[in-house]
Amino acid sequence: MTKTSPPPPPARQLDSFLAKYDPKIAAIARRAFVKLRKRLPGALAMVYDNYNALVIGFAPNLRPSDAIFSIALYPRYVTLFFLQGAGLPDPHHRLQGSAKLVRQMRLETPATLDEPEVVALINTALHRAKVPLDPHQPYRLIIKSISAKQRPRRPPE
Repeated sequence: MTKTSPPPPPARQLDSFLAKYDPKIAAIARRAFVKLRKRLPGALAMVYDNYNALVIGFAPNLRPSDAIFSIALYPRYVTLFFLQGAGLPDPHHRLQGSAKLVRQMRLETPATLDEPEVVALINTALHRAKVPLDPHQPYRLIIKSISAKQRPRRPPE
């Protein structure tokens, strides 16, 4: 019988997932993650290292269906998803998508999160969330899943 060592701490696992990406994409995602953590007190950060993308969801609890936002990393870009965003007023037409629930926007830089129109969208999404964040809930980073098979994390050269 062999002993298996425990998995590394979640923060170290997340670092290893991010390291698979081009440094520019990883840097945008890291800074966006830090900005959203500060902006979303009480959110749990749930990480899914999926087949198609690395996704970090921000939720009020452990139910993925209650998540309000997520950041997804793809080989060439980072996307901010508004997971309950279909009904958000968007007078500046920043959101993309036509799905039943979700809208998204590309994050060209982490500074996109500081633009007044984006701040307004985030604030409205928080206000309309079906389950609000509890700002007194302690922060937790949770690795929810790691896919054995994954698409390449860097674009072909």
